[in-house]
Amino acid sequence: MTITLHYYPSNASFAPHIALEELGVPFELATVERDRGAHKSPEYLKLNPNGLIPVLVDGDLVLYETAAILMHLADTHADARLAPPVGTPERAEFYKWLVWLTNTLQPLLIAYYYPDRWVDAGNTAGVAEVKKNAELRCAPLLDQIEAQLARHGGPWLLGADYSVADAMALMLCRWTRNFARPARSLPQTRAYLERMLARPAVQRVIAREALPQPWV
Repeated sequence: MTITLHYYPSNASFAPHIALEELGVPFELATVERDRGAHKSPEYLKLNPNGLIPVLVDGDLVLYETAAILMHLADTHADARLAPPVGTPERAEFYKWLVWLTNTLQPLLIAYYYPDRWVDAGNTAGVAEVKKNAELRCAPLLDQIEAQLARHGGPWLLGADYSVADAMALMLCRWTRNFARPARSLPQTRAYLERMLARPAVQRVIAREALPQPWV
């Protein structure tokens, strides 16, 4: 079966792109020309009625939502061990962190980058206020990542073992790179991000998406 990732550089498709590279399985990339509104086209809306990126097509399966794609890839390639075994306490922790990243941290980052979605058209003061408060509310959440890394002392988000949750964490930490207090400013997180950037799969994705520095 052919796996196709519908993506756009530096978008929410970054994490699934990393996961696919980590797996080393054959896959194709289909660029969604977001800057031209292709994610809102009738053709793309058939894949994802929300008009959001990414979408993964795996054979007959059409899947959207980044966290769902990551879990699917981990489950369908269990030998790669990109998630702890099902039914274990470690798997429960994996679920917790992946859901926290997508449900708690990511919405604030979306508010930071798209503050106009939460105010009336033309409300420039409201846009600035939403953006400011989103950044402020991200700060204690980044502290939680820092505390998690300090608590277990392992190299990856869950501890000793790398997982697709790390791809998600890298992506969201990258989105804070222009904050006054970005994720990289926290010592444990900075070392963690440096380990992530050193992974060959991550380097291949950065090159393929032609991402400019700073990467995080």
